[in-house]
Amino acid sequence: MRLVGPNGEQVGIVRVEDALRLAEEANLDLVEVAPMAKPPVAKLMDFGKFKYEAAMKAREARKNQVNTVIKEIKLRPKIDPHDYGTKKGHVERFLKAGDKVKVTIMFRGREQSRPELGRRLLERLAEDIVELGYVESAPKQDGRNMIMVIGPTKKKAEAKAEQRRSREQRGAASDAAHAEHIETTELTEHTDETQAADQAEQVPTEQAAAAE
Repeated sequence: MRLVGPNGEQVGIVRVEDALRLAEEANLDLVEVAPMAKPPVAKLMDFGKFKYEAAMKAREARKNQVNTVIKEIKLRPKIDPHDYGTKKGHVERFLKAGDKVKVTIMFRGREQSRPELGRRLLERLAEDIVELGYVESAPKQDGRNMIMVIGPTKKKAEAKAEQRRSREQRGAASDAAHAEHIETTELTEHTDETQAADQAEQVPTEQAAAAE
């Protein structure tokens, strides 16, 4: 077999018995890494350490993996201003979190003959959230519905990092405020004690003056 050393150096072609002896002498494992090669390739390594490092790399990769999430908001063509503001707020929140948003206009009855109402509403929404997202999929008719997909200007990972920094800043501000409160309380208590001591000193003096 062809043997590779623990640091990637080429040992050369050796007998299996010799490879096993070298592994035992170095207190390492002999691991076959390319069994289909001619001759097969084996490597001297600490297999336990190798498995641990591979597991840690896989864990880190999963941690940094970003899953694309598509949220959905449904609107009616003749939505009232208050409901529109509420729905727009949801869209903005989703985009700030780095999620895509699927906006669906639902037509009913005679509304189906007025698709321009839905298109104008979607275009208005796109203009209102232009700082947070962009139109990834233009409005298109899908049966009784009209659909538009909005993508976030910030990537999911960036949005998560920003949210984490915001939480840390809020935590630091809260700790500072708590420490300031404790310091103020201690100062107040110290002032009260000083005033009490001053009053206690004045009492004997007043009594002495009265005796004279």
